[in-house]
Amino acid sequence: MQRWKLTVEYDGAGFSGWQLQKDARSVQGTIEEAIKKFCDEDVRIHVAGRTDAGVHALAQVCHADIDRPTDSDTVRDAVNYYMRHHPVIVLKAEPVTTDFHARFSATSRNYMFRVINRPRPLTIDRGYAVHFYKPLNLQPMQEAAALLLGHHDFTSFRADGCQSPSPMKTMLDTRVEQNGEEFRFHFGAKSFLYHQVRNMVGTLFFVGTGQWSVTEFKRAFEAKERAKAGPTAPPHGLYFTGVTYE
Repeated sequence: MQRWKLTVEYDGAGFSGWQLQKDARSVQGTIEEAIKKFCDEDVRIHVAGRTDAGVHALAQVCHADIDRPTDSDTVRDAVNYYMRHHPVIVLKAEPVTTDFHARFSATSRNYMFRVINRPRPLTIDRGYAVHFYKPLNLQPMQEAAALLLGHHDFTSFRADGCQSPSPMKTMLDTRVEQNGEEFRFHFGAKSFLYHQVRNMVGTLFFVGTGQWSVTEFKRAFEAKERAKAGPTAPPHGLYFTGVTYE
């Protein structure tokens, strides 16, 4: 048996999310079905980080154990062939040792959130970025995002139903960049709370529009109450951009 590390790209609009579901199309189910057709094996894949419905991925990582003797190119191309009618593709297949685990071996996970800030509706980016029509100010959002760096209690950005045993997380990257009409929010951490990134972005919108000052953002963050922070940003602006392994 060989363990394969798969780097995967997908359009989240075409799926009900990553996780296998009985009555809906999931990314996990689509990949597992393709592997079954390729090697006639019932394989369960394990992922670095599950994504919700509508969330995209540029470099998601999962692993699968396959008995059939094969090589990297064949795994990649065969699985992609059987997924050709779905918006998901294996970018790279790499043989790894059995002590590698897509989830537990990860040292950081990275997300990006895209926002197009203009009064006119989106066409090309519709479904792949969030349209925000009120003017956003970059500098205060950068100042507020910097407050999230480090080890903190993120209860204010923790959604109901979160299964993490603790609200304590260590943020390794919290950046906001602007290129013309587009804003990109970057976040990196070993792990995240349920909806944490979308809740942080939704709250940063308050700062960007001037509805809140950076001080008010800090107060909401330190309140450790979800009701004190801003709304949950829509899923279609969120991208899982990569995983770091030692």
